Amino acid sequence: MATILIIEDDMAIHSLIREALDLNGFKTLNAYSGTEGKLLFEQYHVDLVLLDLMLPGMNGEEFLQQVRQNSTIPVIVISAKNDQESKLELLTNGADDYITKPFDLKELLVRIQIQLRHAAKTSDNNMKEIHYKNISVNLDTREVKNNDQILHLTGREYAILLLFLENPQKVFSRSNIYESVWNEPFFDNDKTINMHISNLRNKLNSDDQSYIKTIWGIGFKFE
Repeated sequence: MATILIIEDDMAIHSLIREALDLNGFKTLNAYSGTEGKLLFEQYHVDLVLLDLMLPGMNGEEFLQQVRQNSTIPVIVISAKNDQESKLELLTNGADDYITKPFDLKELLVRIQIQLRHAAKTSDNNMKEIHYKNISVNLDTREVKNNDQILHLTGREYAILLLFLENPQKVFSRSNIYESVWNEPFFDNDKTINMHISNLRNKLNSDDQSYIKTIWGIGFKFE
């Protein structure tokens, strides 16, 4: 049974989400401020976080920033902000998905299942570590190192990296990457893929090594 931490200060929305999760077999932890959410996150095992942005105490952006310092647990942001720039900024800063209020509960449940499937892929793998050149990935702790330096990756970046590491030298189109990592059909999401690839490339690159190569007109490969 997956445990989902709900951080939402609107009582009606919080109750609606909690009841839907309960009915679908999830265990919930419930916080009504960012500070309370951070305490629960540190004290209990959490499989996924549903995060509002406008919160008393620590706001959602601050919570996300602190959690991403040492965790790749999936985080789905639930917010009334619906402009493209806000969404891209949050995805860049570590959110794994973004859903806008008002939202459909069925859609939210599907997005939760997708994120949990991504996280489960690693734990189901019998390998303990992957090594490639200067990169090492511990599949139990999801810790990623390059030249023995710990990298702080978002859930999407981590999933894309694993896709590359499991298929070095293979050329992936943007649609290949999106459908493999997001587990949903690709609909002209070049901007989303390019943003995640750019962020991952920046985190991986070092003075003596560049890993992700752009194959113009096709996509990307890891070398």
